Order: sequence, then C-alpha cells, then structure tokens
Amino acid sequence: MSKGSPGPTPGFLVWRLANKWRVAVDRAVAPLGLTHAQYSLVASLHGMQRAGERPSQRRLADHTGLEALYVSKLARALESAGLIERTRDPRDPRAVQLALTEQGQAVTRQAIAVVQDLLQQLLEPLGGLDAARTRAFTDELTALLDAPLTPFPPNDEKTQGTTP
Repeated sequence: MSKGSPGPTPGFLVWRLANKWRVAVDRAVAPLGLTHAQYSLVASLHGMQRAGERPSQRRLADHTGLEALYVSKLARALESAGLIERTRDPRDPRAVQLALTEQGQAVTRQAIAVVQDLLQQLLEPLGGLDAARTRAFTDELTALLDAPLTPFPPNDEKTQGTTP
C-alpha cells in the first residue's frame, strides 16, 4: 500500500495475482510431474517448436523472461525426466538447443489443456478467454511488460522520504 492510496497499489495487486496464478498452475500440473516453472518452459518450447524453431536455452530464457541459469537448471531436470533433449548447436558449440521428446510433447499437450481450463476460470470475471475485456486486459499487461524498469539505488534522491 502506498501513502495516500485508499486501497492496494497496482504493484501489490500484480504481485498477488502472479502468486495466485503460480500456485494454481503448480497444483494443476503437479499430477503430470511438472512445476509452474517447468510448465512455462515446456509450453513455450512446444509453441516455438510448432513454429519451426529449435531454440537455444538463451533464446528460451529471453522468451519466458526467466534467468538463463534457471532455464539451464530446469532443462537439466526436464532432460532427466525424459521430457526434453538438450543438444549442442552445430553453429555455436557453446549454445545448447532444446527440443521436446515424444513423451515431453504428450505431457506438454496434457498440461496445456489443464492450464487452459484454469485460465478460463481465472478470466471468467472478465467474460472469459475471448471477451473484449480480456483482450483489453491482455493489451494492458503487454504494455506494462514492454515498459522498461530501472531500479533506483536505495539512497537515490528520488527515493528519499518515500515508504516502500
């Protein structure tokens, strides 16, 4: 909450919604042996593969917004589970390319269906997945995600006298 604001701040609400979504997806995909982060990786990889791409770990990190080191850790765990394969990029021996295995494709398709049902539930108050309010909400979220954020140091004059 901010000083002068009668209710929760937009940042607090975004944080709460992100946590609500993460917990719900974690619970929904757990029976398939996935976590929310793993789901984000395999679902993104699924979409990229369908578009004809065999992304590197770096490219997948950029696409998902996850740290490259975290994507590497997730990829190793998913490889151990038999869901993805990691191979050296023939054009760049330092890069690792990722692809879903047949088992990974099957699990990912199931997970996507489960999460789509969950997404429909989440968006029901806005009229559902195909509603005008949902499209507007998606546009607003995209605008926020596209806006650069530059944190100020704690002793910066812009943060003096403010409450976190």
